Amino acid sequence: MRRRKTMTASPGDPERTTGQATIAPTVLLTITRLAALAVPGVRRFAPVPGGVNRLVRRGRRQGIRLNVADGAVTIELHLVLAPDANVRQVCRHVQTEVARAIEETVGMPVARIDVHVEDIDDGASVG
Repeated sequence: MRRRKTMTASPGDPERTTGQATIAPTVLLTITRLAALAVPGVRRFAPVPGGVNRLVRRGRRQGIRLNVADGAVTIELHLVLAPDANVRQVCRHVQTEVARAIEETVGMPVARIDVHVEDIDDGASVG
């Protein structure tokens, strides 16, 4: 997760200067979080289930696992949906919107987005 996306601009491109831009993983997490939460029917993120990886993965508490390999992003989302949400439609919409946000904002291809519905929010407050 410590890898950063680096883009190099060519000198012949009038809209870019020569150099590179580095995208921090936290930027990808933020873009993913905002895009998913903007989808109607998504109430919040659920904690990512534990295991050995829980100690080394960023974003676990946010309900997001994100990996960058070979220049492409792989995302795993754990969500709580609204009680009236069509689960299949909401999941597809989340996949579409998150991929669009990542690709348009930072120009990185998205290899895969897995959406796990961990719960349906029944509106009852806990505690």
